[in-house]
Amino acid sequence: MAGYKQKLFNRLKPFIGVVFLQFGYAGMDVLSKAALNKGMSNYVFVVYRHVFAFVVMAPFAVVLEKKERPKMTFSIFMKIMVLSLLEPVIDQNLYFLGMKYTTATFAVSMYNVLPAITFLMAWILRLEKVKLKSARSQAKVVGTLATVAGAMVMTLIKGPVLDLFGTNGSNSHNQQNGGVNLQHAIKGSIMITIGCFSCACFMILQAITIEAYPAELSLTAWICLLGTAEGGIVALIMERKNLSAWSLQWDTKLLAAVYSVVCSGMAYYIQGAVMKDRGPVFVTTFNPLCMVIVAVMGSFFLAEVMYLGRAIGAIVIILGLYLVIWGKSNDYESSSTDTKEPVLPAKQTIDESNGKDEHSNYQVVTINNLGAGNIERDEQV
Repeated sequence: MAGYKQKLFNRLKPFIGVVFLQFGYAGMDVLSKAALNKGMSNYVFVVYRHVFAFVVMAPFAVVLEKKERPKMTFSIFMKIMVLSLLEPVIDQNLYFLGMKYTTATFAVSMYNVLPAITFLMAWILRLEKVKLKSARSQAKVVGTLATVAGAMVMTLIKGPVLDLFGTNGSNSHNQQNGGVNLQHAIKGSIMITIGCFSCACFMILQAITIEAYPAELSLTAWICLLGTAEGGIVALIMERKNLSAWSLQWDTKLLAAVYSVVCSGMAYYIQGAVMKDRGPVFVTTFNPLCMVIVAVMGSFFLAEVMYLGRAIGAIVIILGLYLVIWGKSNDYESSSTDTKEPVLPAKQTIDESNGKDEHSNYQVVTINNLGAGNIERDEQV
């Protein structure tokens, strides 16, 4: 019984990890929007976010991975440099700028296109196989198009206000004329979409890097450290005439910076660990959960307005997203069946070439295992 529970827990660990990530991201989105509303610079916020994360994660990396940490090479270091540029600098700054123009709910809803973008980039890079005659491949393509369409609906269509929790009426400053809101929505959506592309590149490159540098805590510490340096350069340039932007007091700004340890520290570590088993697409498939959490929290704590058009767009995004997931899961389930295709040519090769004894015996054992399931031990000699 103990063995069964351990096996069940090991199977559930990736799901527990990504669900925890989405709750963490939801809290970060709400606190970030509150800090930005109080005038905090998004450039400075990104720097503080990774400073706190590095201070917390670095000691764990030094102690726990002292014997496991591989040697740092120039190639690995350059990959980490690019990682720290893609996510801590480009993605987060564009995401927070987009959030300034819109709302926390809108920003996290737009971010639901991330799994589709990740899938599309994997397809272009030939990391994802797509056969247009296959039902599951068609689901991937249709789902990708649906997420993009849903994002456009959220951006361009507003509709009536949905007062789901009875708290939106107090948010009068967001209920401006349609032209201004539309302009802000377009600017914000463009920034968030570019951030999604940057984050998708980060996910794929992190999955590649972690194979050569399988030390998640150390990799997280390096990303936070280099992200602090690169983000600091950007912040110094953008806020060179506003030194007061660096000041922190005992308010929401400080709370958001401290809480960011969850997203800029633990998040990099957890998603890196999950990627080892499930890949980058799996990590991004739970984003809709974050949208639901932020929508509820944003209505209660930020009094954000939820429009019908945005709700419809979000539903379309979720449906498209899970079409992509369905196609991916079927591919994963059928992968063992697909590997059986080269069995017959392999057997023919064994019959035709008797000189390669070790390779031939290995193939015979593999075929017998797949077919009858019983072999005699003297066949392996």
